Amino acid sequence: MELDAMKEVIKKREVKMIRAEYTDILGINRGKMIPAANIAEVVLEGLSFCSASLGMAFNNYNVPSAYFPKTYEDMRLVIDKDTFELLPNNTALLLGDLYYGGKPLAQSPRGFLRRMIDEYNKLGIVPFVASELEFSLYNKLADGKLDSYTKNPCMGYVSNARVDEKQFFYKLTETFSKIGFNVLYMNHEYGSNQFEYNWKHSKALRAADETALFKNLSKDIADENDMCVTFMAKPLNSSGANGCHFHISLNGENGGNLGADENAPSLISPLMENFIAGVLSHANGITAFLSPTINCYKRFRLDSLAPVSATWGYDNRTAYIRVLNEHPQNTRAEVRAASAASNPYLALGAILAAGLDGIKNKRTPPAPAKDAYKESVCTFPRTLRDALDFLKKDEFIVSQAGRELVDIFCGLKNEEIKDFEDYVTDWEWDTYSYHL
Repeated sequence: MELDAMKEVIKKREVKMIRAEYTDILGINRGKMIPAANIAEVVLEGLSFCSASLGMAFNNYNVPSAYFPKTYEDMRLVIDKDTFELLPNNTALLLGDLYYGGKPLAQSPRGFLRRMIDEYNKLGIVPFVASELEFSLYNKLADGKLDSYTKNPCMGYVSNARVDEKQFFYKLTETFSKIGFNVLYMNHEYGSNQFEYNWKHSKALRAADETALFKNLSKDIADENDMCVTFMAKPLNSSGANGCHFHISLNGENGGNLGADENAPSLISPLMENFIAGVLSHANGITAFLSPTINCYKRFRLDSLAPVSATWGYDNRTAYIRVLNEHPQNTRAEVRAASAASNPYLALGAILAAGLDGIKNKRTPPAPAKDAYKESVCTFPRTLRDALDFLKKDEFIVSQAGRELVDIFCGLKNEEIKDFEDYVTDWEWDTYSYHL
C-alpha cells in the first residue's frame, strides 16, 4: 500500500495511533507508538532505535558482542509498506527491516529470512509457507494466579462451548480475519489446555510476519479478556508441549508446485527430496533456532508427537518431516521440529538455509521412516547448551545466518543458561527441603 492510500484509510477508519514494530532476536515484538498524523514521516524516513537493544536478554542484561556496536548507536527501522494492517482500537500496524550504517543490519532475524528467500529466488524457486501454532490458554484470577482455560483430558478436536466458554476463539478469528489472515481453523489439541491455530499458506516472508503477529496480538487480545496466552514449549508441567509446524511448498516463479512429480513412485520431485535431505542433514545445527529456550528441550520425548530424530515419512507424525502429497499442487514438507517459542524468522530462515544446502548439493534423503519412535533413539541435542554447540560447529548454517547474528544469538542464550543455573526451582525445594 502506498503512502497516499494509507493516509486515506487512516482518515476513513479514524485511526489514531500507529504501531511501528520489528521482531528482535528473542522473538519479542518491539517498536514505537506514533500518532497517525505522523504517518508520512514514519514511512518515508523510518524510525531510530538503540542498536544495543538487540542484545537485551530476558533478565535485562545487555549481552556484548564483538560484531555489535559498542557505543549504543542507532539502528534504523525501514518500513515495509506491504505490512500495513488495521488493528482494533483505532490502531494501525507497520512492520519493517532493520538497517545500520545505511545497510541491512546483520543481526536482523527478518533480514536473515529475506536473504534465504533471495537465494531460493535466484534458483527460480518461491518458498510458500503455512504455520501451525500450538499454545496454552489460562484465565486470570482475581489474586493474579492463572487457571487453565480447559481442565479435562481427552479433549482433542472437541469444538463445543466446553472448550471455549468465553468465545475467545471467536474474538481471535474476528480480529485476524479483519487484518487479512486467511484463517483455516482452530481446535483443542491433544494436550490438556492446549490449542492450535491454522491459516492458509503465503509467501515465506508474509508467513513469518503473520506468525510473529499472531503470537504478539493474541497476547493482547487475551489480556483484554482477563486471560493469558503462552507459547512456552512446556508450560506448568502440562501434558502437552507446544510446537510450531511449518508447511513448506517449493513453487515456481510462474506458479506450479516444483515439489510434486506425478510420474515418480514417491509422487515428490527430486528437488523436494534434495530439500528434505538438506534439512535432515542440518537438523542438529538448526535445533537452537527451532528450540531456543531451556524449556524447549522438555518437549522432545518418545511418543510425544514431537520428533526425536532426523527422519521423514509420508503423512507421518512421528517424523521430523511429514510429507503430504495427497494432491500434486498441495505437495509440501511439514517440518515438525520447531517449538512454539521459536522466533519464526530465525526458525524458518534456518530451515530454508538447511534445505538450500540439500538443493545445491543434490543431497539424498534416507529411506522414509514408518515409526520413528521405534526405529530410532533421541539423537537431537538434549539441552540448549548442546544445541548451541551444534549450531556453532555447523559452518554452512553459520555462513548463511551470518556470524554476527549467530554470535549475538548465542550470547543471549548463554546468558539465559547462566541465569537459569543460578536459580533455585520449585522442584528443587519440593524434592529436597523436607528430607535434607
